[in-house]
Amino acid sequence: MDALLSTTYFGSIQWYQKLYKADTAWIEGCERFQKQTYRNRCTIATANGRQALSVPVVHQEQLTNIRDLRISDHGNWRHVHWNALASAYGESAFFLYYADDLRPFFERKWEFLFDFNMEITMKMCELLDISPNIRITQSFEATPQQAAADFREAINPKHPAPDADFTPRPYYQVYADRQGFLPNMSILDLLFNMGNESIFWLM
Repeated sequence: MDALLSTTYFGSIQWYQKLYKADTAWIEGCERFQKQTYRNRCTIATANGRQALSVPVVHQEQLTNIRDLRISDHGNWRHVHWNALASAYGESAFFLYYADDLRPFFERKWEFLFDFNMEITMKMCELLDISPNIRITQSFEATPQQAAADFREAINPKHPAPDADFTPRPYYQVYADRQGFLPNMSILDLLFNMGNESIFWLM
């Protein structure tokens, strides 16, 4: 079955499971931006529990297409995000192994959030060793006409919809002895902790 997904910043394990398992994964490129979603944030597991990392964006009153949404340089966020990842995962088994692949996303400046997210998605697919069939929507449909399962709002950090096809399965996490297992973190959490075995948690 096809899947319709929102764009995402280092999306959740659930998001990448849908990407991996779909016959075709459609990335929504024509919706309006929605705050407090995975479109510009990810959630990582730290010594103090869950931490959200958000990419600041330039809000435009007349913005009608998420592909036109620009990234802001406010708050030196790239440096903050990379330091947060290094602090949270510096002791994980695979942080140093993948650091050189991921550091450029926190050094180079992208103008548009959608382009930035797509570059991240392509890199993550490479590191996870998956080759999904990805396409970008060319028009917005509130109710998709194609035979696709719509996860644009279902995969949500605050109010996730029930998903019978996704059950978070525990894996090693650096701070599980303090926090317990934290499910459905950013794909980075899975990658840094499980490395090339990460694909088995997407099946």
